[in-house]
Amino acid sequence: MKTRHQQGYVYKKSGWWYVRYYDDVMQQDGSIKRVQLAQRVAPVCDQYRSKRAVRPLVQEFLRPLNSGAYGPDGTMTLERFVEKVYLPHVAAQKRPSTYRGYRNLWEEYLKPRCGNLRLREFRTCHGERLLAEIARQKPLSRNTLKHIKSLLSGIFKHAKRQGALDGANPIQDVSIPRGTESHDTYAYSLEEILQMLTVLPEPAATTVATAAFTGMRKGELRGLLWENYSQTEIRVTQSVWEGFVTEPKTRKSKSPVPVIGPLAKKLDALRLTQGNPESGLTFASRDGAPLDLDNLASRVIKPSLRRAGLEWHGWHAFRRGLATNLYRLGVPDKVIQTILRHSNLATTQNSYIKSVTADAVVAMQSLERICTSMHPNAGVAGTRVV
Repeated sequence: MKTRHQQGYVYKKSGWWYVRYYDDVMQQDGSIKRVQLAQRVAPVCDQYRSKRAVRPLVQEFLRPLNSGAYGPDGTMTLERFVEKVYLPHVAAQKRPSTYRGYRNLWEEYLKPRCGNLRLREFRTCHGERLLAEIARQKPLSRNTLKHIKSLLSGIFKHAKRQGALDGANPIQDVSIPRGTESHDTYAYSLEEILQMLTVLPEPAATTVATAAFTGMRKGELRGLLWENYSQTEIRVTQSVWEGFVTEPKTRKSKSPVPVIGPLAKKLDALRLTQGNPESGLTFASRDGAPLDLDNLASRVIKPSLRRAGLEWHGWHAFRRGLATNLYRLGVPDKVIQTILRHSNLATTQNSYIKSVTADAVVAMQSLERICTSMHPNAGVAGTRVV
């Protein structure tokens, strides 16, 4: 379609210069309609005191329209693009849990604040103000704000891939506000795990042992099959989230998981109580569906631990605990990465290997012994060590 060259009508209003122009705008029903629009260009000031002074800015603004670089897809609002194009793409390409997370972030934080903006109008300054406003109004951690920025960036990347936008991603240079202090994640110690196994009834004890000694994710535990278990390893072939059965999270996640002797004994005993099945779910509810691990925790695990004076920190704390306990035993980070089936070593090091208070105490006690042997009076009050 031939592009109509336009100069735009420049006018002054409330201390600002505006340009009135025409654009092909996509309507709610998907049709294209040519409409008249107005855009604020510059403040009325010494530098821009006349229409002639403002004209170069107007020409720069209208250049993409006059050259045909802009298509009508870019006139879609973020709300229309996200809900009609981007989220359906995520639903088709990503895991159901990922889609749910993206949709919740969009509905809660982004849609009310920027849903009415057109794709083409969104600039880096909008993203900067948007994240700052969210951080000011909501007590969110910096990690959550990082997820919100990542979602926005993904939206505009997809818009570029679909031809709705040209040029740089406007979210690329947006900074992430400080946010609130995030709570440190928990990792069960080996001592805690062994105490749990002495107080929990079956099948909760074997479920906990499997989580603790394999580091399997909650969805992988729910999808564990007897045909994928041998006394030396477990093959992870599926994951269950709510009512969805999917493949494991990544290619690395499909790697076999080693099984230690004590865990093999518990799994073999559980299998015997089920009639030695050759296939089917390892952890199943009475109706044969994948076991609801959160329900198991509420009904059985938490009450049992509470009576024993132990705390429950969730299923993922077993995965972090395995990484931390192996680290305490001197296992190299790379081997821990292999056992947890992480694609990235940094993920293992930064998010799963936790500093252990007991190790810190032992280290400081060793330092104290060395200091005391070098300066016997170092621990006496008022004694100066030179």
